Amino acid sequence: MGMRSGEGRPPLLSLAAAALALEAVGLCVAVVANLIDDAAGRTATASNAAGFIALEVIVAIGVALIAVGVARVQPWTRTPAVLIQVITGIIAIWLLQAHRYDWGVPALVLALAGLAGLLAPDSLRALARPAPAEEEAQEKTPERTPEKTPGQRQRPPVNRRS
Repeated sequence: MGMRSGEGRPPLLSLAAAALALEAVGLCVAVVANLIDDAAGRTATASNAAGFIALEVIVAIGVALIAVGVARVQPWTRTPAVLIQVITGIIAIWLLQAHRYDWGVPALVLALAGLAGLLAPDSLRALARPAPAEEEAQEKTPERTPEKTPGQRQRPPVNRRS
């Protein structure tokens, strides 16, 4: 299930996929930093650190999978990708307010780049869901009336009000 046939990937959608991939890499860097802190004994409790690290790994895997989906122009990825960018932007602002510019500035730049890539008109068209084939088929085919079999009474037409 790759890109839909006949359609190329818009350049800004590639930017969004790259931003998501870099966010996943950033989460992996945070995992390594937390592992180092935990091993050095610089955490409040080891069990809290282990749980937090496990959560970071799960989120990093999820972000990476969504980045792959965006790169493959999968329509299901649009909403989670936008939500990831919004959450990343909120976290970036929180980091900037805490004077953690080394993490906050890159996070904010990636969030803005990802949102710009995802919300560009070409990207929105590429990630739009196609109309269901069943609805199109029903609109094109006229309603059939059942054939009368011998010995069967004909029923009066049903009055359908829309």
